Amino acid sequence: MLKVGVLGAGHLGKIHLRLLNESKKYSLIGFHDTNKDHALAIEKEFGYSYFENYDDLLKEVDVIDIVTPTTNHHKMAEKAIKAGVHVFIEKPITSTVEEAEHLIELAKEHKVKGQVGHVERFNPAFRAAIDKIDNPMFIESHRLAEFNPRGTDVPVVLDLMIHDIDAILSVVKSKVKNINASGVSIISETPDIANARIQFENGCVANLTASRISLKNMRKSRFFQRDAYVSVDFLEKVTEVVKMKDAPKEPDDFAMILQNAEGVKKQIYFDNPEVETNNAILDELETFAEAIENDTRPIVTLEQGSEALRVAIQIIKAFDN
Repeated sequence: MLKVGVLGAGHLGKIHLRLLNESKKYSLIGFHDTNKDHALAIEKEFGYSYFENYDDLLKEVDVIDIVTPTTNHHKMAEKAIKAGVHVFIEKPITSTVEEAEHLIELAKEHKVKGQVGHVERFNPAFRAAIDKIDNPMFIESHRLAEFNPRGTDVPVVLDLMIHDIDAILSVVKSKVKNINASGVSIISETPDIANARIQFENGCVANLTASRISLKNMRKSRFFQRDAYVSVDFLEKVTEVVKMKDAPKEPDDFAMILQNAEGVKKQIYFDNPEVETNNAILDELETFAEAIENDTRPIVTLEQGSEALRVAIQIIKAFDN
């Protein structure tokens, strides 16, 4: 079992602490948080060992799980990497692309692994869809959330939309060519609603909408490709696939057939892949442990986390254009 420590014991940090404590792949050594009173209360309630000094925690672990505000990610990850400790960093990877690139170089230099917490990659609905998505040419994503004061210190692009940015970059095998975007601040100092249109060099277009002041929650993406449509509902954990194939000469009575103006007939097939129940956060943490143990590539690398951040920042900059 890998010895692990958690940095940050806020809302998400407490979830990570509980899951790591339950995991069969990790031995939870303890945690550090800058709010000593809060940390002592957690130690008393749950029994996790509190380390008042971050450096002392680093000396005892193989892996550090960084679940702090983004502004602290670079400094804390840098210290861990230089100590030879593997790093799991919550999304977004850092505040700037330059910081992310620095961590990538450090990780190579010190031969440690890093993974970024883009948890939707481990969503069972997305996992069920992955082998169905093949060269999508149009993608539409909606990530709408009811208002929550947590996270409003950053634009909704870095808070919510970055989940979909990462998911889309993982399936579109092409470089970004152009970005158009608009954002509106309603209740925060930064945009609460944003829309982005990303054009890729291979012709694919992705249209993303994110809002943190919606009346209902929605986390849904649709992938359109030649002869198929794949729908992923991240919230309800449902995957739907609609395929079109050349219609047989003698279709059965219940077949759905479409015929175009040229007389070409296509039959519609519906497929609902089985979506296996899982805990996405536990899965991302445990697959990182497996990457360390087997010396394999983490599922969400520091490079991929950096690229998602790069596109997110390009979107934010496009607001002013």
